[in-house]
Formats: sequence, structure tokens, C-alpha cells
Amino acid sequence: MKYTLVIKQGEDGFLIGQLKELPEVFTQGLTVDELKENIADVLEMYFEDMRENYVPHGVMLEEEELVFA
Repeated sequence: MKYTLVIKQGEDGFLIGQLKELPEVFTQGLTVDELKENIADVLEMYFEDMRENYVPHGVMLEEEELVFA
């Protein structure tokens, strides 16, 4: 999947990054490279949290992990 990283200038020299498609995923970094590493970590934590807290509605027939390149 592709995500759009929006970068803004924060305070004290930090850059603030937020994913346009998932605005609840955001972080900061001192450089663009650091920000990209941090946003990848936060995105992984976001999906882990979503998986852990998922409660299916109705009767679940099957569960399968998919990998999208």
C-alpha cells in the first residue's frame, strides 16, 4: 500500500509527520530520514493495536493474514 506523508515544521527544530490517509498516525523527528523511520514504527504499532483490539461483528468464518507489496 502507499501512504502520503505530510511534513510540517514543528517547534524546537522538530519536523512533524502525519499520514494523509490515516491522520491518527503521526510522529516527529529532527530530520526527514528520522521522521520516515519514526512514522514506519508508529504505523506498525497502529496496525498491531488495531489487530489486538479487533472485535468481529457476527460469526467469523475465517481469518487469514495477507501481505500487500
